[in-house]
Amino acid sequence: MKTKYLLLLFLIFLLASCSSVRVYSDYDKNVDFSAYKTYAFYKTGIDKVEISDFDKKRILRSIDEEMSAKGLTKSETPDLLININTKAEKSIDVNQFNSAWGYGWGFGWNPYWGANTMVSTTIEGILIIDLIDAKKKELVWQGEGIGNLTRDTNKKDENIKNFVSKILVLYPPIVKK
Repeated sequence: MKTKYLLLLFLIFLLASCSSVRVYSDYDKNVDFSAYKTYAFYKTGIDKVEISDFDKKRILRSIDEEMSAKGLTKSETPDLLININTKAEKSIDVNQFNSAWGYGWGFGWNPYWGANTMVSTTIEGILIIDLIDAKKKELVWQGEGIGNLTRDTNKKDENIKNFVSKILVLYPPIVKK
């Protein structure tokens, strides 16, 4: 009986850990990020992103909020241009485990003994945020977030905001001297 509860607890933990966003960033180590005070969206690049207009608006609104919270302001003559890119990949998880608990007659002969296979499919989304030096037209910082997507429109705002905030927490980079 305890084994069933342990398995259930493990599955809940596993599902909870899968819902988090994994983030990564890279940047030009020769750039002084404190010099950037203003930003604008790179419309040409953003128009090419193949996601719904609603999701684009959600992403851009979340980026606006995060950049404002960092003290940067939107400008017609920006220091930084912000571009986004997205990808979606189907992730199929196959878990196989042997079960002998709770059924039959102990560890001897068991009519329910055998391998159980659990297959789950999720859509994993990737959001990439590029920060480009507007004067030099060079990429200076890139952040990437990877996590599960939802089709539930009631949760999309929260999910996208979570992606963006976790990515942009890495900007500006902490440069080790």
